[in-house]
Amino acid sequence: MTVQRTLTIAAIAILALAGCGAADSEDDAAGRAAPGVTAPADSSADSLLAAYGLAGLDGREIVDRLDRLPVAERPTDLMASVRSGELHLSGEPDEQPAVVALPTDEFYLSVAPYVDHTHDCYFHSLTTCLGELAGEQLAVTITDLDTGEVLVNEVTEVYDNGFVGFWLPSGIDATIEIEHDGRAGTEQIATGPEDPTCLTTLQLA
Repeated sequence: MTVQRTLTIAAIAILALAGCGAADSEDDAAGRAAPGVTAPADSSADSLLAAYGLAGLDGREIVDRLDRLPVAERPTDLMASVRSGELHLSGEPDEQPAVVALPTDEFYLSVAPYVDHTHDCYFHSLTTCLGELAGEQLAVTITDLDTGEVLVNEVTEVYDNGFVGFWLPSGIDATIEIEHDGRAGTEQIATGPEDPTCLTTLQLA
């Protein structure tokens, strides 16, 4: 096998893992902050963020901006993976990857309800994940299971990438109910330090 072919296969494997797929690798997990601790922004973040027009934004603002970007405007060479308390960023091969802190008292959950087709997802990728219902209107209710408090009760439009995101309190169990075009679905969610930031298993029937 040629060196070029070996590198190509390796690159494809890295992209597959970095997309809407599995949980973090062993090496990646080792670099994560302990539960409940806010990780400081990596010193390499400034130059990486500047390269993609994100300089001056905090972690929450970066997440909100990238998830709402029209698909045609997504930076194709930027990977941005949402974790509990951290946003992992990587760009061109010669650029140092970066970690930007997210609020420790909030948890970002990006949801892609579906009718006919979906995909596996654990940590939401802000620049590669695609859902089925882009541009559709959803009625969303999220309720804290322990207190009964309704955290979200709104009609919202799905982003161009087929997802819609919610900043929820950290460390809770909740239910999410979604209605769309005469269909509905409900699923239980959690916002702990090891819980997924990407929900693609909620089918509307």
